[in-house]
Amino acid sequence: MHRARGGAWSLLIVACVTAAAGCGSTPAPAGAAAPTGATAKVSLDITVTGAPGTAARHWTLRCDPAGGTHPDAAAACAVLLRAKSPFAPVPRGAYCPMIVLGARVAKVKGTYFGQRIDTTFTEGGCQLARWEKIRQVFP
Repeated sequence: MHRARGGAWSLLIVACVTAAAGCGSTPAPAGAAAPTGATAKVSLDITVTGAPGTAARHWTLRCDPAGGTHPDAAAACAVLLRAKSPFAPVPRGAYCPMIVLGARVAKVKGTYFGQRIDTTFTEGGCQLARWEKIRQVFP
């Protein structure tokens, strides 16, 4: 009899350890927001400056799950997560158009899927293609 109870306890312990929600925990209701302690796969601090004399704009952006102070985090995350290598530098020898759309400059710091990010985007010239790739991030 003792052996049977020991086996049952072992199964219960294994079931508790492998359960996704954890033993004794209450699962979150369907459609509930991620817990505040959830770690986002993307966490960025963004500052955009414009023409001289204009105030800098600053916000945070978290993706997967979407959040932060960005004015449209869900749309910005959708663009950012679809972009291929959004923070890659301008390749050497790249064609640089002499087009300057605006005087905006964006400073981006944080993490992107575990990679440290500390880069600057400019709305024009050699940086134009980078800016356009993820322009939703800099509204």
